[in-house]
Amino acid sequence: MLDAKDPIGRLIGELSRLPGVGEKTAARLAYHILRQPKALARNLANALNDVCDKVRLCSICQNLTADDPCFYCSDAKRDPAVVCVVESVQALRAIDRTNEFRGRFHVLHGALSPLDGIGPDDLHIGELMTRLKSGEVREVICALNPTIEGDATTLYLQRLVAPLGIRLTRLAHGVAVGSDLEYTDQATLVRALSGRREV
Repeated sequence: MLDAKDPIGRLIGELSRLPGVGEKTAARLAYHILRQPKALARNLANALNDVCDKVRLCSICQNLTADDPCFYCSDAKRDPAVVCVVESVQALRAIDRTNEFRGRFHVLHGALSPLDGIGPDDLHIGELMTRLKSGEVREVICALNPTIEGDATTLYLQRLVAPLGIRLTRLAHGVAVGSDLEYTDQATLVRALSGRREV
């Protein structure tokens, strides 16, 4: 049992609250930090303080940022007429790493999930609709996870966007490159067949 009054026990306890970090991994991380020069621990503490004190949501796209508007919204080289809607900041960064998308982003911070109590008001859909009503956006790309929740969110957005006359597209779904069809799940094969295109 960890002693909450002991600084090492407290550090292990706090680290073990992180996702995917159990008590053993937390202890390994804590003792690693203790073996390093004190500057490492101080730099880590300062970085955590900066994240808590300086990071907020971008007023335009809801990305996490220290500057408002964020890097993506203030980049004049990005096309403001194309908005890629994602569930999370991690998804935004994954798409940006491809260097293929040169438009702007909008982060919902989740997907519709009535069973989990997540409805439209719990996501940043209102901010998206405000952006779309400005008249500057020509296309919205739904880059949501291929899950029931992601599909439900895409359908919900389709009902909201259609009356605005804005083109709504979604990422292609299908068989992953390099995979064997015999090991591909049925739902993925169904999507791949229904989304087939000319060669």
